[in-house]
Amino acid sequence: MKIKPITKTALFVLGIGVIVAFGEKGLTQSNVTGWKYDKDFGFTTKGGFVIKSDVPFGMVAIEGGTFAFGQNTELTSTTVDNRQRNVTVSSFYMDQYEIRNIDWREYTTWMKIVFDSVAPDLVLKSQPNVNVWREAMAYNEPYLQNYFSHPAFDQYPVVGVSWEQAMDYCAWRTDRVNELALVQAKVIVEPDFTKLNKMSIDSIRNDFVFNTQKYLLQASYLPKAGSKPKKNINGVERKVELSDGILFSDFRLPTEAEWEFAAKGIKADKTGMVPQGKLYPWPGAQMRNPNKKQLGQMQANFVRGRGDMMGTSGSLNDNATITQKVDAYFPNDFGLYNMAGNVNEWVLDVYRSTTSTVTSEYNPFRGNEYVTLDTASMVNNRPVYKINPLGGITKYNKKEDDKRDFKDGDIESMINFDLDSTKMLIDDSLDITDKLRPQITKTTRVYKGGSWKDRVYWLNPTTRRYLDQTRSANDIGFRCAMSMIGANDQVKKKK
Repeated sequence: MKIKPITKTALFVLGIGVIVAFGEKGLTQSNVTGWKYDKDFGFTTKGGFVIKSDVPFGMVAIEGGTFAFGQNTELTSTTVDNRQRNVTVSSFYMDQYEIRNIDWREYTTWMKIVFDSVAPDLVLKSQPNVNVWREAMAYNEPYLQNYFSHPAFDQYPVVGVSWEQAMDYCAWRTDRVNELALVQAKVIVEPDFTKLNKMSIDSIRNDFVFNTQKYLLQASYLPKAGSKPKKNINGVERKVELSDGILFSDFRLPTEAEWEFAAKGIKADKTGMVPQGKLYPWPGAQMRNPNKKQLGQMQANFVRGRGDMMGTSGSLNDNATITQKVDAYFPNDFGLYNMAGNVNEWVLDVYRSTTSTVTSEYNPFRGNEYVTLDTASMVNNRPVYKINPLGGITKYNKKEDDKRDFKDGDIESMINFDLDSTKMLIDDSLDITDKLRPQITKTTRVYKGGSWKDRVYWLNPTTRRYLDQTRSANDIGFRCAMSMIGANDQVKKKK
């Protein structure tokens, strides 16, 4: 694989609080990583709209608080698996828009440049499953060929992405943003992609690919220092530490509680009063906008009735046969777009019907897998960590550190059971049917929000469905979240 030289223009860094322009001549910078688009980098795009970027890139600061988590309507069509209760979530960041095709192509382009000649299987693994568009009794071949690749769909949400692929993307985004932060601070130099032709796969993984955790922990990983490296009190150059405040927290999928809180967009007014019984991300129960300027316009992209995906020619309802652009329709009170309709979205949680009754009141989450960094050896009393195929540190978890089945009703995961008789002491608040349904496993993940192919019921943020984390669909996408470190002052300053 022959790679063209990378210009410094191609590696222009994004400063805090600047505007990312998406002009008629084409997109100039990534709104998810900050790296500049350039033809020499091998990633070219065509134009769309204008986005104001804030730190972190492409995200919105959401002030946490207490809210009613779970079902808030009697209009149920499925088994109740989201009983309502009050919980609290911490402040966090969330992507303003669903991850777009152009964002994912930036990812796959980087993967191809770095790994195509040495590990093509990794490149293939990063590709979305375009076959999700195929249906036995429908003609969707144009979407199969064009939806992910054609610039006409740049601003549309990426689909055909599994939960596992979404997690890989979040990890990749974390590393690219932190690498950029170090380049911008002139702590390290820009990566030289022209050297890849002369490097072995091991050298690429160990020395070339920037990984945040590897940078912080692996003593042997030493990116070339920039013009302003950090130094210790003795004047000796050192790596950046978390305490320097340069590196970002990890990008990740939002928890189910975070996603639902963000989707509802419930804020207290000046008197401290909080609206109750909100059915959708917008006020009221109507599906059309009641405001004078947008009167009658659809609030989301969904199916209005049998066979009605978009309305009648000449008077379309939501102007979308399938998905729509990520900035379509109207934002909720947090400034988030398409938290109902367009595409369903993966969240971090493992699915169980009893989640709402057993999780913590603070930052509720189900799916903990406590991992341990994999050590290869010790050198000078410092660990040398094993490196995984993507250039990060290998991790593993022991059986006892896997809490995804916690409180399921089985002997192994129950808190209260009789050690002498081996009989389970069944708690009436727990639903052991989860253990009896073969489709519900440790790899079953929650997705929420409703989509372009769903009825209005699923647009309620409290509804929830599940799919195995290895599978994908043409109506499931995602957006990233990031924990907010420190006080809520960061939110208040941005209001």
